[in-house]
Order: sequence, then C-alpha cells, then structure tokens
Amino acid sequence: MSERRAAPTVGQVVLGKRLQELREAAGLGRDEAARVLRVASATVRRMEMAEVALKIPYVQVLLSTYGVPEEEAAAFVTLAEEANQPGWWQRFHDVLPDWFSMYVSLEGAARVIRSYEPHFVPGLLQTEEYARAVMEAGTVGQTGPETIERHVSLRMARQGLLEREDPPHLWVIMDETVLRRPVSVRAGVMCDQMDKLLEYAERDRVTVQVAEFANGPHPGTCAPFSLFRFAEPELPDMVYTEYLTGALYLDSREEVSAHLEVLDHMTARAASAQRTRKILREWRALYSSGKP
Repeated sequence: MSERRAAPTVGQVVLGKRLQELREAAGLGRDEAARVLRVASATVRRMEMAEVALKIPYVQVLLSTYGVPEEEAAAFVTLAEEANQPGWWQRFHDVLPDWFSMYVSLEGAARVIRSYEPHFVPGLLQTEEYARAVMEAGTVGQTGPETIERHVSLRMARQGLLEREDPPHLWVIMDETVLRRPVSVRAGVMCDQMDKLLEYAERDRVTVQVAEFANGPHPGTCAPFSLFRFAEPELPDMVYTEYLTGALYLDSREEVSAHLEVLDHMTARAASAQRTRKILREWRALYSSGKP
C-alpha cells in the first residue's frame, strides 16, 4: 500500500497528473492499471491525485506498462524521487495544519502569486512583530507562547521566497480595512509594518494595491484567496481559499477563471501601485503621530 503523506509537494501533483495522462494515452483505465500492480484501483487514483507519495516500484511498472521509452522513464523516476523529498516546511509539522502544507508547497513553486486579503497584511509581507500580534489575537486558536513563536518562525521562513535570486511575482490587493485595523496597541508595530510594505512595494517583482472604501464594494468582498500560476505547463493555475478550520484548493477551469476575472476587476478598480505607495506613506504618518 502506498505511503501516505501529510500533504503533497507540487512535484507530486505535476507527476501525478502526468501519470494519468500517460495511462489515458495508453488506452487503459484505472482498474486495468491496478491489475498490473496487483493493488486496488484506489491506489492508482491516489497516486494520480497526489494523495500519496509516488511509490517508485509502482511508478516503474506503470511507465513500462504505458509504453514510455526507457530514457524518458528514467528521467520520470528521478523526478519522482525528488518530488517525494519532504519540503523545508515539514520541520514545522508540529504547528503546520495538513490543509496549509499544500499552500506552502504551491507558494514555493509558483511563478506568479496573486492574492486578495480583506483582513490582514499578507503573511509574505508581515513584519515579525505584526505576525506575532496577529497570532496573539487568537487567529490560530487557543495556543501558548511557544506555539505562537513557532507560527511566527514559520511565517518568517516563508518570506525567504521573496529573497531568492529569481523570486515569483507577488501581486497583492489589500482592502483598506487592513490599514485601518491596528493589530497592536504598540504604535511602532504598525509603523514598522507600513515601512515594510513600502519597502516591498518598490521591488520589481512585488505589486501592492489597496482597495479603497471610496471606490465602493467590489466583487472580491467575500473571503481572502490566492491564485497560483506555475512555470510548469503540466500544472494548471490553482486557487486557494480558506475558512475557519480548513481550506479549499480549486483547479477546475471554471472556478479558476471566475477568481481570475474577479482579480482583474479588482485590479482595475483598486488604487494604482503608485497611489498605493502614497496611501501607505499617509498611514505611516498617522500611526507615527498616534492619530489613526
């Protein structure tokens, strides 16, 4: 039986889809592939859906059955071995929910990340003190100081993504509520957070926009969500949206298109990147003066 993992890596998602394509190209159903492996058809489905790790002996047999040339099969197996390696975030398994592990994997593999955040500064752009204040407010449940510090450390580690030599393009739309909601009674926390937003807003591969109250309601006023786009042609765009105790990962063309359309509408209506920097400077001055 295939070994279960807490959450798939993006490599497993890509290769699982590729295994399905190879099976279908060979004209075989899952039941037929399962008979070759002498396992239940559910095992084949789980591998294709990246619900389990890619068991290498099974992969080798399937590739042979599907008529994949030896050289291509060897390259596939190498990729599968790499995909099965746990991501760096697994060292935070004690505080990382299974439903969020996939998010961190997608985040690290994406070429473009587009997000809408109605409540807080996105995690990739938070200062350590801002992140800690959000955690202390109880957004991660009733947790003690040590657990909160683990959550903060994970969030700071994720930000290494933006310091890579070739980082993804992060495009964030924040509701004006984010700027108006002080997460701490310490004024310096919000001042430092505005400084960090301004710093990142000047980067070539970071775009920050604010959806101002003055522009009225917009089509995204429902819940925070992120859309991931990847360099790998095998991996479709994916949308992540979360609720109180879990999350949804959407990859159907209809659902992704709907979220992309909403993001495009919001982008057109939100303050431009240039005006957003002006807004951030104004809020920085307000928090500095203690008058927000």
